[in-house]
Amino acid sequence: MAIKSVYQSERPVMRSRLRLFLGRLYFTWRRYFQWFFVSSTQYATTFQTSQLPFKVTDHSTPLFRPLRNVEMWLQENKVTNLKLATAKLNGLVLKPGETFSVWRLVGKPTKTRGFAEGMVLTNGSFVAGVGGGLCQLSNLIYWMTLHTPLQVTERWRHTHDVFPDANRTQPFGSGATVVYNYIDLQIKNETQHRYQLRIRVGESDLEGEWRCEQPLPQKYEVYESDHLIKQEWWGGYMRHNVIRRKVFDYNSNQIGDNFITENHAIMM
Repeated sequence: MAIKSVYQSERPVMRSRLRLFLGRLYFTWRRYFQWFFVSSTQYATTFQTSQLPFKVTDHSTPLFRPLRNVEMWLQENKVTNLKLATAKLNGLVLKPGETFSVWRLVGKPTKTRGFAEGMVLTNGSFVAGVGGGLCQLSNLIYWMTLHTPLQVTERWRHTHDVFPDANRTQPFGSGATVVYNYIDLQIKNETQHRYQLRIRVGESDLEGEWRCEQPLPQKYEVYESDHLIKQEWWGGYMRHNVIRRKVFDYNSNQIGDNFITENHAIMM
């Protein structure tokens, strides 16, 4: 499900710590209430060690990046967090009608569960936070899912664009941020076939793939359009684009070109 957002060039709001705390508390418990008392969503919980026969798509992203003013121990701890989270997701089977939720499976990242202080993006800068770095996991899964028939039913975009364009391999705005538990990534299988998520931390990259019990009759190409960098009245710069997806049949004939999402982010 792609929801087109409305762009507003308002000055970024710096909220107090108290307001941020109360906001997190409210949205966290509202999500718990939805999970256990309101939602009729059938969440995926089945795992299998043997892989489904057909690879639909795969992708990998580097575990370490040269980031300005970011100490390396934050990235090393991020790898620890990714190993713990991927262990909760690897081998998941998404059956027809089921929904995959990152937080329903990973759970709350706490020190008692082994999660360490990793990189957390806050107001355009990186700070230390327990469970930090899991956005790399949600980014990877979201990007791979755009190359499948699976439907993204919940996705949150990053508010800031902090990574340089040098060596960028994906369009700006093609990721998905997560914050336990109210900012989630959820994906629904509305097809007639089972899909399987395979994901692991390799020697130098986070590696993932979606597999299926049947070969796909189509292929996908994700691209950006309407890219714009604009200076705003309040002095900063905003970056905008639209993510679209071309669909090709088995003979490489284009049969579709669909809107996915629109992105707006503050440039750092």
